[in-house]
Amino acid sequence: MSDPTDAPRQLPLVLAEPRGRAKPPRHLADLDEAGRKTLLEEMGLPGFRAKQLSTHYFARLVDDPAQMTDLPSTQRDELVAALLPELMTPLRTMEADKGATRKTLWRLFDGALVESVLMRYPGRATVCVSSQAGCGMACPFCATGQGGLQRNMSTAEIVEQVVAAQRALTRDEVAGGPGRVSNVVFMGMGEPLANYKAVIGAVRRLTDPAPAGLGMSARGVTVSTVGLVPRIRQLTEEGVPVTLALSLHAPDDELRNELVPINTRFSVAETVDAAWGYAERTKRRVSIEYAMMRGINDQGWRADLLADVLLARGDWGWVHVNLIPLNPTPGSKWTASDPRDEREFVRRLEAKGIPTTVRDTRGREIDGACGQLAATES
Repeated sequence: MSDPTDAPRQLPLVLAEPRGRAKPPRHLADLDEAGRKTLLEEMGLPGFRAKQLSTHYFARLVDDPAQMTDLPSTQRDELVAALLPELMTPLRTMEADKGATRKTLWRLFDGALVESVLMRYPGRATVCVSSQAGCGMACPFCATGQGGLQRNMSTAEIVEQVVAAQRALTRDEVAGGPGRVSNVVFMGMGEPLANYKAVIGAVRRLTDPAPAGLGMSARGVTVSTVGLVPRIRQLTEEGVPVTLALSLHAPDDELRNELVPINTRFSVAETVDAAWGYAERTKRRVSIEYAMMRGINDQGWRADLLADVLLARGDWGWVHVNLIPLNPTPGSKWTASDPRDEREFVRRLEAKGIPTTVRDTRGREIDGACGQLAATES
C-alpha cells in the first residue's frame, strides 16, 4: 500500500520538455509527400526527387547514398543532406532468446539516449519504439520514469527505429531468416500521448502507402498511454484505427495515485471512460496493461474490482486485459508477482468474463525493461 512519506507528485496536463535544446535535423519522415516536394523546390532542387528519396528510404531501405544511383551525382549529396540526414547512431545491440530479441541503444544527435526492441515471434515481428528521451510521468516502478524527461523525439526519430528494424530483418540479421515488421508498439521510453503531434505523424508515416511511408496496417500499430484523458479523446477523433493500450496498473484511485501519478489529475473512472469512448467510436478493442507487482496490486480482490470497473462501461467485449510480469529494475522494491497470485488474478478476471492474457516477457538478461539500458550507459 501507499507510503505516506512518498506521496505522488501533482503533474501538469502536458509536461513540457526542457527549453533551449536544438531541434533534431529535419528528415523526409517528418513531412508528408507534398511537404517533401515543397522543401526541395524551396531549396532550388527538383521536387520530383522527393519521391525517389522516399523510395530509397521506405521501400528499398537504402542507408548508403552511393547506392542511390538514380540520383544525379552532382546533386546527390545535397539531396541526401536535405531529406535524409543521419538521425541516430547505434551504441549497443544486445540479443536474447537465441537472437529472436534484439535491443538497441541509440544516441540521438544531441547525445540523448533511447532504446528500441525488435521481437521475433512465429509469423510476426514486433518493434517496440520510444517516443521521448526519458519520461515525465514519474511512475516509481519504471526505470525511464525515474530518470525524468529530457526531450520529445521527432516524428522521424520515431520512424527511424522501425526502419532500422526493417533493414535488419530484410538483411537477414535477425534469427529466423529474412522477414518484415508486422507490428509496432509505442511502449518504449516516454509517454506517447505527451508527444502527441510527433507520434501521430509517425503513425501516419508507418501507415502511408509505400513509397510515401512503410505501408503498414494501422491495425498493426499500438499506441500506449498512462491516461492523458484529453489526448485519448483527441486520438478518438483522429480517424486512425490504431489499437489503444491503457497502462492502468490499479483499479482504485488510492493505489493508482501512487503507481501512476497522473491519476491525481485524471481518476481511474475518467481514464477508463475515455478508453471506453475510444473503443465505442473506433470499434477497436482496448488493451488494459496491468504490471503485476508482488504484494502491491496483485490481490484477488483487486482483480474483482478491475473486472467490475471495466464491465461497468459495457460488456460487448470492448476490452482485453494484458497482465505483465514486472521486469524489475536493479535495486528496486518493485518485483514480479508470485506465479500463484498471477494465476488467481487471471482466474478471477476470466470468471467475470474479461478476456485476459499474460504477456510473454522477454529480454530479462539484456536489461529488458524500458530505460534500463540507457540508465546503465548514462
